[in-house]
Amino acid sequence: MTEAGIQPSDAPEAADVTSRDLFEKFDPLIAERDALLATGVRDPFAIVMDEVKSPTEAVIDGKDTILLGTYNYMGMTFDPDVIAAGVEALEKFGSGTTGSRVLNGTYIGHKEVEAALEEFYAMDHAMVFSTGYQANLGIVSTLAGKGDYVILDADSHASIYDGCFLGNAEITRFRHNNPEDLAKRLGRLPPEAGKLVVLEGVYSMLGDIAPLNEMVPAAKEHGAMVLVDEAHSMGFFGENGRGVAEAQGVIDDVDFIIGTFSKSVGTVGGFCVSNHPKTDFLRLVCRPYTFTASLPPSVVATAATSIRKLMHAGDKRAHLWENSKRLHKGLRDLGFTLATDEPESAILAVLLPDQEKAVLMWQALLDEGLYVNMARPPATPAGIYLLRCSLCAEHSSEQVEQILGMFEEAGRKTGAIS
Repeated sequence: MTEAGIQPSDAPEAADVTSRDLFEKFDPLIAERDALLATGVRDPFAIVMDEVKSPTEAVIDGKDTILLGTYNYMGMTFDPDVIAAGVEALEKFGSGTTGSRVLNGTYIGHKEVEAALEEFYAMDHAMVFSTGYQANLGIVSTLAGKGDYVILDADSHASIYDGCFLGNAEITRFRHNNPEDLAKRLGRLPPEAGKLVVLEGVYSMLGDIAPLNEMVPAAKEHGAMVLVDEAHSMGFFGENGRGVAEAQGVIDDVDFIIGTFSKSVGTVGGFCVSNHPKTDFLRLVCRPYTFTASLPPSVVATAATSIRKLMHAGDKRAHLWENSKRLHKGLRDLGFTLATDEPESAILAVLLPDQEKAVLMWQALLDEGLYVNMARPPATPAGIYLLRCSLCAEHSSEQVEQILGMFEEAGRKTGAIS
């Protein structure tokens, strides 16, 4: 007898079943990646920065490299005041909070950065999250639950889609940047249903901007609340740098603005600002806010300092637009195809015909000493392969000319231009 009182011969025979490998579904992608790397090109998604010298320069594999793919739009990562604030907070408060915002994870710095956001956006309420992804995930999923509708642009960021899934809301997509399709789809929804229209100021893959001045009124006409993700527009769009909604004159009609610290602010974290009187209650019911550790004191100190400096960054905004216009014109004059006819943001997307050409061009630029982002589906719309250039206010005019020379050399080597 065994300890359980069952003879070994009485035990059920183990089923001769082999469970499916959970990685099996990725096999086609793994094979595609292996075939690509077998040609001798570097992995575009595994770059390591050996040293970062400034917002625009780094060392990659021992070689000085111009950075043109970092989202460091306003160049705040090396600002002396920002760095000093982070060092002071690190020494005074330690390396982390080890707790959630609703428990022991709210320090004076967290309240100060929320106050800076309220001042920057001239709004009554601000909530800071540990990442920009969590800000979208949390606000969308908390506002729109089962039986509610989220109406979103087909090209919306993954964090917005994931917020819909977490909240179990019904998803209604409209054609990218198409106000007429938005209005039509809103008109088909039950009038009494809760509705949240989610828009983005700047779409990060193609660098195009949304016609918020047409979309926000359409949403309001159908009784929907409006959330605008200004992650890629904060800092340099609008008179005060508040984003596309400010630039197009509809910010007062937007219910919620989502943003991130990991781009123009130059650190890490996410936020939501709003004038809705019940916004603060979201702190108690928003799972990605409640059930995660808060940002380290050094991070919120750098963010608060950066945000306050961005309130007075008109010269930086002007120079960034000069860089965008010069690079866009220069690339088109060389014969490259860009995603937008005119520069619409600090993101310029250079379109290539297929993945092979895109990777070869990316590798040739890296060999020249220029880092850009290579992007392909599903991160991009179906069938679109591109090199994404993200300009910085700290790029000098001389660097922009140098970048154009690198694109010309790499383009001729790879046959991307004749």
